[in-house]
Amino acid sequence: MPLDRSDIEAALKKKGFQLSVGDHNFFTYHTQAGKKSSVWTKTSHGSGFKTLGDNLVSAMAKQCGLTTPQFKNLVACPLTQEALERILIETGRIRVELPQEGGNTGPQKD
Repeated sequence: MPLDRSDIEAALKKKGFQLSVGDHNFFTYHTQAGKKSSVWTKTSHGSGFKTLGDNLVSAMAKQCGLTTPQFKNLVACPLTQEALERILIETGRIRVELPQEGGNTGPQKD
């Protein structure tokens, strides 16, 4: 089923993707902790691409590390940013760094 480009772009922005404009609209995923990731996708400025067909939706899903049904759920909103991030972590597309242990815990004894 085709998706409206404006719906896709709005959903991406709500789910942690940040927009940068160039020859296309580039969307890069930033984790909930605010770290930029290597997960990205893009849309065209062209007026011929107001509605994106299944082939382009599938390509965008692949770029984002999702299946096409997962990507469509991302756009339709059942897939939250939290769920998206879990998928990206489970599939190895992003890594979440844990806080380092062994920080300064108080005065040291000689």
